[in-house]
Amino acid sequence: MTTSRQCRACRNGARFDVPITMAFQPIVHAETGDVFAYEALLRGADGAGAGAIMAQVTDETRYVFDQTCRTTAIEVATKVGLPETGALLSINFLPNAVYEPRACIRLTLEAAMRTGFPLDRIMFEFTEVERLDAEHLLNILHAYRSLGFHTAIDDFGAGYAGLELLSRFQPDIVKLDMALVRDIDTEPVKRGIVRHMVRMTGDLGVRLVCEGIETAAEYAVLRDLGVTLMQGYLLARPAMEALPTPRRPDHVPALAAAG
Repeated sequence: MTTSRQCRACRNGARFDVPITMAFQPIVHAETGDVFAYEALLRGADGAGAGAIMAQVTDETRYVFDQTCRTTAIEVATKVGLPETGALLSINFLPNAVYEPRACIRLTLEAAMRTGFPLDRIMFEFTEVERLDAEHLLNILHAYRSLGFHTAIDDFGAGYAGLELLSRFQPDIVKLDMALVRDIDTEPVKRGIVRHMVRMTGDLGVRLVCEGIETAAEYAVLRDLGVTLMQGYLLARPAMEALPTPRRPDHVPALAAAG
């Protein structure tokens, strides 16, 4: 779908007709137990998972779907009291649904203004699962940063969002793909990779998040490697239209079977 067609859809108020809502999962500061951010995770209004909703997105509805997810995340987060927590709201977006960053952000800005959600508490994270024009992607990221949003690369190491992109743009957050976290306590190669990622992101002034943590052994190794921001079922499972309270880090080692 061309840019002009998408812009007409925006002006004409096109809709994504599948009812959706959001679940929230915290990103936890392991040293303090404080919630750094809550990630908004797509769910159907009937409880359907993200995959079932995504399967209904077409080329014609991708733009409207992306816009609907953004505004819904802000509205539901406000309803459940996220602004009062001091944490960031992390919203996933589709880079291939953004055609002109400052034009396509209009509905997001309107939702934030309508709900009173502070712009500097919104973080946009993307997974580059499709090869995109690098200049277009960088244009999006620079535009979002200039508007006061935080930025994050999700699933780093799994898609096309690799070191070349990181050399050209340093986001606030890099979220390491969970495949590098799984069984890190028994796989020395993964420990070596994460150790160097901790050092590299620190040198770049980027904060590293490890996601998908399911066992106390994984948690303990990551702490030893210097990872401070973590996300996963061990700490808290996503909660539908609610903000789950994470387990305290100093209680986690006693939960080795909690995966």
